[in-house]
Amino acid sequence: MKGTMSAATAHKQYTEIVSTLRRLIADPALRTRFSQEIDGFVRSCALGVWQADNASQITPRHVEFYNAIYSPGAQSPSALYWEVATGVANFPGFAPPKFFARMREYDRLTGNHLSRRFVDQLTLVLLVFAAVDDVVSEAEAGFVNACADQLLALCEGDGLEGDRPALKADEFITRSGPAPAPAAQKQSAPETKEEEKPLPPPDLDEVLAELDGLCGLEQVKKDVKSLINLVKVRKLRQENGLPVPPMSLHLVFLGNPGTGKTTVARLLAKIYYAIGVLSKGQLVEVDRSGLVAGFVGQTAIKTQEVVQKALGGVLFIDEAYALVNQENANDFGHEAIEVLLKNMEDHRDDLIVIVAGYTNLMEKFIHSNPGLESRFNKYFFFEDYDGAQLMEIFRSTCKKNGYALSPEGEAWAAEDFKKLYEERDENFGNARDVRNLFEKAVARQADRVSRMENPTREQLMELTKEDLTEEEETEDAEKAENKEEK
Repeated sequence: MKGTMSAATAHKQYTEIVSTLRRLIADPALRTRFSQEIDGFVRSCALGVWQADNASQITPRHVEFYNAIYSPGAQSPSALYWEVATGVANFPGFAPPKFFARMREYDRLTGNHLSRRFVDQLTLVLLVFAAVDDVVSEAEAGFVNACADQLLALCEGDGLEGDRPALKADEFITRSGPAPAPAAQKQSAPETKEEEKPLPPPDLDEVLAELDGLCGLEQVKKDVKSLINLVKVRKLRQENGLPVPPMSLHLVFLGNPGTGKTTVARLLAKIYYAIGVLSKGQLVEVDRSGLVAGFVGQTAIKTQEVVQKALGGVLFIDEAYALVNQENANDFGHEAIEVLLKNMEDHRDDLIVIVAGYTNLMEKFIHSNPGLESRFNKYFFFEDYDGAQLMEIFRSTCKKNGYALSPEGEAWAAEDFKKLYEERDENFGNARDVRNLFEKAVARQADRVSRMENPTREQLMELTKEDLTEEEETEDAEKAENKEEK
């Protein structure tokens, strides 16, 4: 992909990354604080990136990019050349944003990895602005890595471990001369070192029992078993010398968030491994930010790296529709799609790709490219959980984590989930709403029990109506905030 990135493209990449982070923040107060502080924080970091490169070479283009750093709903800055040049020259040094402390506290309470996700996304954001001159220098990458390392050190100090390796900016340095070959070698080398023997295939009956144990999803369960039968018979025909028609095992998962799409994808990876379709059976989960780089020439490398990790297993792309920008034919997401399609052809015997997202948006995504239409022809629809199913998931979550509902808490939760389903709108989160309620109830229960002198085992386990009902205030605040955003 050739050409120079525009300030409008940089703004689009920035807003997409910020929107991704906002969606990950379940706590309304933290999300509000993040929204208030993120633009100013990133503008400051951009000044530091440009100082690391060459403080004396600020151009009008730097000013355009600086003024592109604002989120939807926020006012666009109107800095002038001398303001940006002065800001770069006098950059005081990197300092963690104030909301990052609260983000880490949230992770400690909930067991999430939001802080480390933020560090990865910040790395991508700063690389976008490092590429203002279409080049990411070693000095710029070094500054970005130093910022990330400082934030990661705070995470480690709080005992917050990551669930994936941290993204390193030096992987995206623009090399002089024949850059693509060294970059590709750099990406592929670790795979050779880290290659391990796959674990033995799981027992198919055990995996199917786990699938059957999921709440709801009756049609999805039938579709999975039908697919298994199709693959088994196909293998038997091959073994008996009978012709088999071409068949694609790539899938489209349609449905709202929180309906179990990732869980089913993980089980399918195990199932495909158990019946011999895949050689490893791992699940690699990404979204647009995991495939697309925010500047020229790096998306193909980044997408190829993800594919290499997924070979032998399932690549699960959540919110895959975000890869297609109908308004911009030169959007980097199209490059990611082309790389995916090529790999699906090159590795058709040992790579399964599952794309997922909202029903109407995913249909537009599939029809946006003839290659997608030909490879994705099997659709699984994930229906919303009704009130009774949400309650069943809540009971199961409590039991699994050693909690028990009081009779009053049980009655309130059942009625609340029924109401939540009946009055659902575009913000309805299905099982995510259940998880959010549970996490906040546990936090409030801890505050309540900590005030007891010698709590009994039963008191340590019990979730009361008092622990649950304060959720209403949080929900009201969140709904009000969502209305303001619209």
